[in-house]
Amino acid sequence: MRKSFRLVALLFVACLGASLNGFAQTPASCPPAAQSLTPQQTQAGLQSARDRGLLWRIRKDGHASYLYGTVHVATVDWVFPGPTLMRAVRASDVVAVELDLLDPDILRRLRAGMAPKADRALPPALAERLRAQLQAACLPDALTSAMSPEMLATTLVVMAARTDGLDPAYGIDLVIAGLAHGLHKPVASLETPERQLDVLQGRNREETQAIVEQALAELESGKARPMLVRLARLWADSRFAELERYAQWCDCLNSADERAMHRRLLDERNPALAAQIDALHASGKSVFAAVGSLHMIGHNGLPALLAQRGYQVERVEFKP
Repeated sequence: MRKSFRLVALLFVACLGASLNGFAQTPASCPPAAQSLTPQQTQAGLQSARDRGLLWRIRKDGHASYLYGTVHVATVDWVFPGPTLMRAVRASDVVAVELDLLDPDILRRLRAGMAPKADRALPPALAERLRAQLQAACLPDALTSAMSPEMLATTLVVMAARTDGLDPAYGIDLVIAGLAHGLHKPVASLETPERQLDVLQGRNREETQAIVEQALAELESGKARPMLVRLARLWADSRFAELERYAQWCDCLNSADERAMHRRLLDERNPALAAQIDALHASGKSVFAAVGSLHMIGHNGLPALLAQRGYQVERVEFKP
């Protein structure tokens, strides 16, 4: 079972980042750790913020909602919502994200679901390779007792992008959830932690080992980091046309197993996400739904699926 960890990592890094609080090390030789912003930095960032990402306005039954494509790793400069985005969030009655990581119950269930299982232990040689990558990433050995091997391997893929200033602590989904809570708006989770972890983790010892093998191959070959950086930067510049051609340049759909995983991660989840957004909108509320940008492309993307449900779907272009 060969998984493309450049895709897996980008889709699920939000929950992984939430599990790293308190673990990261910051020696001088390590990539820079995410920093908390001072009130002065926050005020300056908000004043100079510009719109980033991908936004759609969707209309049905006489009222409008919003669909926003996010990225789960970002730079500190990207965490400040631009004016168009702020207006859309303020105009909405409820904010929906894949998982509200500011909900203590969601976070508890994620951490419980990511705990290592005794029957999934890695062979010694593979465990040593994983530990070597953990040390190279300046992350402590304590993570091996807090996270399953496959979740730890996926975390390592994502953390490789820290040298480019990209960090899960700045993930836009978390920013949107924080903004909604700060505005005292209800926040809905479109999925459950169990559903997301079921997609990412192995179902037996053999699958767990295969997942870790593939993640380590991505790390050791150096392929993981450039793809994460490219996806993040095209999101920042709202380059939707390039994102729509993802299958042509991602180098992640070369085998039957990779294509099957792509369907499992995106196509098979999107109908349920669309149904949840539709249900919130149908209750009479204006919804701001923030979901990873790869869920927005193709005939099985959320804009297309919501159009099939009778919505008028209009892309909101950001001004330079």
